[in-house]
Amino acid sequence: MSRRCELTGKGPMTGNNVSHAKNRTRRRFLPNLNDVTLQSETLGRGVKLRISAAALRSVDHRGGLDAFLAKAKDDELSTNALKVKKEIAKARASA
Repeated sequence: MSRRCELTGKGPMTGNNVSHAKNRTRRRFLPNLNDVTLQSETLGRGVKLRISAAALRSVDHRGGLDAFLAKAKDDELSTNALKVKKEIAKARASA
């Protein structure tokens, strides 16, 4: 399982541990990923995703999963999230 947010594409970054003596050793900064089930109002069911805590706040700020996916760029989304986005668009078009 990759350490990448399914909605924002945020992944590990690299940097340095810096000691008091200014010795530098390489390290990785991992994103704060959480397994969550977000409710889709259009589909009427929950969707399981592995997203960062920042993405979870962004979903709440934009008014839910459906609104977030409508504005999200396709190249940042995972294949699972892209499939959900297309299902929501199809359900909205038929309704």
